Amino acid sequence: VYNKILGKGGFVAYLNTNDARDVLKLAAEGNKEAKLCFDAFIYQISKSVGEMATVLGGKVDRIIFTGGIAYSEKVVEELKKRIGWIADITVYPGEDELLALAQGAIRVMTGEEEAKEYN
Repeated sequence: VYNKILGKGGFVAYLNTNDARDVLKLAAEGNKEAKLCFDAFIYQISKSVGEMATVLGGKVDRIIFTGGIAYSEKVVEELKKRIGWIADITVYPGEDELLALAQGAIRVMTGEEEAKEYN
């Protein structure tokens, strides 16, 4: 089950790839399963953003879309269609998770913020 969740779910489970570029290419070539997977992917992201907007009482300053997938114009375009009405969307493509973690650690060490514990 652990392997299914981490690395064998999502696109891999249906299309044997975890690369959205492959999924988009297959969908453009008429692969119905790839199109369905892509549409479901966009739906789930949109639903999650909508859930967060609701618990924030609609007071959303901005939606920031990041990560490697943010390089895809098609993904960004489809998300803007669905969630662009909630707030302005900023696209920051790339994967700077390690930089963000390092910057967070520095803020904790310099006393700018307190360390957070997650269980």
